[in-house]
Amino acid sequence: MPDSDHVVALERHERVLLITLNRPAVRNAVNAAMAQAIAAALDELDSDDGLNVAILTGAPPGFCSGMDLKASLLGDSPFVEGRGFAGITERGARKPLIAAVEGFALAGGFEIALACDLIVAARSAKFALPEVKRGLFAGGGALVRLPQRVPLGIAKELALTGEAMTAERLHHFGLVNRLADDGGALTVALELAAAIIPGSPLAIRTTKHVLDRARDWTLNEAWEQQMELWEQILAAGDAREGAAAFEAKRPPIWRTH
Repeated sequence: MPDSDHVVALERHERVLLITLNRPAVRNAVNAAMAQAIAAALDELDSDDGLNVAILTGAPPGFCSGMDLKASLLGDSPFVEGRGFAGITERGARKPLIAAVEGFALAGGFEIALACDLIVAARSAKFALPEVKRGLFAGGGALVRLPQRVPLGIAKELALTGEAMTAERLHHFGLVNRLADDGGALTVALELAAAIIPGSPLAIRTTKHVLDRARDWTLNEAWEQQMELWEQILAAGDAREGAAAFEAKRPPIWRTH
């Protein structure tokens, strides 16, 4: 169990940083302290050459119930300047992020999961955007990201009704990358992280960068940006090492971090 003194608990699993949202008494609702701690964890991920990927999960009973409404009414803001809600929805990390969801990802909690690159979820986990039932709208990125990752009709059903959908249904539409048996989301997320780690760190960061930004580029911009990045990759030396390792049938020794 995470240390109860920390609203976000950090653990290292070799080259993986495990970030656990740790306010179980309020269903891991996000307050200012948690938002700042998440932002700090992402900064640690990006600055540490010994880390390749992070997994975000929640202490039982679930992933995250969204904004701590009681705290917000007292002036406690769960937004971080330049990073958005929970220190992640506007700007995440340069390295890959995996959400491991058990139980529920509701409102802003769903938006935290959407801010990750990949989602692993327990089969019975539920995802919902109930903001319209509270006189609000999902302003933490869900209305932008969901239509990019599921059919528009499904995004509208979630956002307009506020009703929950299961991980199994969202897996069918491609939002959830991998399903796990209940209680096994973190294990499956670690397996997914292990599949990412062998790649060149620079190549992985560059790939994530292009995937995140390509939808905003014109066709000409896309080719120009990729050519510039391609030249940077070649100059860094990992491409030569990757080819040499393949030819020699040995694991590559990456020069970049």
